[in-house]
Amino acid sequence: MASNSSAQTLEFQAETRQLLQLVIHSIYSNKDIFLRELISNASDALDKLRLESLVDSGLDADTSDLHIVLDVDKDARTLTVRDNGVGMTRDEVVELIGTIAKSGTASLLEKVKQAKDAEAAQNLIGQFGVGFYSAFMVADKVSLRTRRAGTDEGTLWESDGQGTYEISAVDDLPVGTTVTLHLKEADSEDGLADYLAEWKIRAIVKQYSDFIRWPIRMPVERGESEGVAVTEMQTLNSMKALWSKARSEVTEAEYNEFYKQISHDWTDPAQIVHMRSEGTFAYDALLFIPSQAPFDLFARETKRGVQLYVKRVFIMDDCEALMPNYLRFVKGVVDAHDLSLNISREILQHDRHIRGVRRRLVKKVLGTLKDMQAGDAEGYAKLWGQFGRVLKEGLIEDPDNAEALLELISADSTHDATAPTTLREYVERMKDGQDVIYYLTGASRAAVENSPHMEAFLAKGYEVLILTDPVDEVWVEQVSEFGGHRFQSVAKGQVDLDDAEGDGDGDGEKAKREADFAALLPWLAATLGDHVKQARLSSRLTTSAACVVGDADDMTPMLEKMYRAMGQQMPPVKRILEINPQHLLITGLRTAHEKNPDDPALPELAEIILGTALLAEGGDLPDPARFARLLNDRLAHQF
Repeated sequence: MASNSSAQTLEFQAETRQLLQLVIHSIYSNKDIFLRELISNASDALDKLRLESLVDSGLDADTSDLHIVLDVDKDARTLTVRDNGVGMTRDEVVELIGTIAKSGTASLLEKVKQAKDAEAAQNLIGQFGVGFYSAFMVADKVSLRTRRAGTDEGTLWESDGQGTYEISAVDDLPVGTTVTLHLKEADSEDGLADYLAEWKIRAIVKQYSDFIRWPIRMPVERGESEGVAVTEMQTLNSMKALWSKARSEVTEAEYNEFYKQISHDWTDPAQIVHMRSEGTFAYDALLFIPSQAPFDLFARETKRGVQLYVKRVFIMDDCEALMPNYLRFVKGVVDAHDLSLNISREILQHDRHIRGVRRRLVKKVLGTLKDMQAGDAEGYAKLWGQFGRVLKEGLIEDPDNAEALLELISADSTHDATAPTTLREYVERMKDGQDVIYYLTGASRAAVENSPHMEAFLAKGYEVLILTDPVDEVWVEQVSEFGGHRFQSVAKGQVDLDDAEGDGDGDGEKAKREADFAALLPWLAATLGDHVKQARLSSRLTTSAACVVGDADDMTPMLEKMYRAMGQQMPPVKRILEINPQHLLITGLRTAHEKNPDDPALPELAEIILGTALLAEGGDLPDPARFARLLNDRLAHQF
């Protein structure tokens, strides 16, 4: 095998070197896992070659016997993992093997440092796609030889995992990738098994890679013939497609291992969805709901986790047509029996059969979550903590399933300081005469509970939902009702709880209050006209002097801020200043205004009242420096 003068010695990135040391010394407590990672990479390469050969009939690649070979050389102390898959070009080797910038190195390093124990750190490795580097746990040196299908030049990559790697061009390589590990000596104290032993390799393949769809072969000596060792090639894995079996034929352990193979997650799934359709469009589906969210769940480039097969032939990862974005955490396989093998993503988007499959998959996943909510409250609470924010995105994206999603919502409320509630439970506890579901959005539970908008509701015992996820700002504006009860923000519109309870103090008393403040209210609206569109008396305040509310159809300040952060231009929404007619500050302002409406100190006091109302709800002041000066000057006059 000849090489040319293109050999280069390059340095790993600083973060890559740090990660290598973590992989070798810290992350993997079970070093056997290195072989699963290498076999998984080889299987991916075989899948890609099969797909490319279907799309490109002119691709010069033999796909008649796609396979993986594990080869042991005891004299040289090497273990080789070889596949005849798609292979890599030199540039791809540098990009995918020489560096790991795309794998989120910095994020992984930070998360490993924050992990509470070795198991938690180990659980991170599969999520970041850096499994190739696990080879350095068991090897002093790793050599990778590869040639991309459709190209002539091969590439050799070698490294001892310390600080540099060498890359060069080589001739006469077959299509595919060969990874050779120069193994360390077995060391039981350090968890290093004898990875040259046939029984050990068989055990690892059985445990971690038995369901790989391609044959994993190993040459095995079977005695001698005329003084010459007789070797036969044996297949180590069963290659059974679990999704094609009946659920009664699959053990929980088999499901869990299959999930870990396709998801690169180390934890068992929370729920398994195994279904089969044998109607006009036949398919098998095996889906998993993870027990923990992946690190990139909210990253823009996050892809869906469902793979599409046709007649057990892999077609594509991350099939967007099969699962909506708000269920992007669902992992699994859908094997369609009646699609063309060269189906494209564009065709899938418009295929009515695929749309039908998607509807049934979504219904089944949401039904599984509902069953878990009813039968395993503790497990569901943990799951909601991981994926609740994503599921609520479905209330915006998928109005057809809004009712099912609303049933799944678990939200904090004023009913219980520690236990969340469902909407169904909220409705069952509603007071007599109450016909709306009250809620308030905010940055945190503490901010919502201490908001002046809550005062009358807390005083009169009305339960209020506490919604603190950013997505809550959006979905409550788009979902009109639940169970016939509309959603009502306690910070928007007119609120009169006395009327709701039928124990108000009469029209006469209200009319008297309105008359008492008839001069102050228009003056406040005019004085603060740059910031508010109206001033009125409040029935939602009991202890605070004032609050700022929106009209029933107004956009909330938080939502307005979110849209601006996304680059959308819009005029500011003026809100309504509500004042508490029984607060000493307000009655004092009214008296002072009656005595001398032209007093220059009164507008400044009005600004202070507005500023404290904005601060109390966690809002932004229009001019923080001016507010601080006005407040300091006012306080200074007290001495």
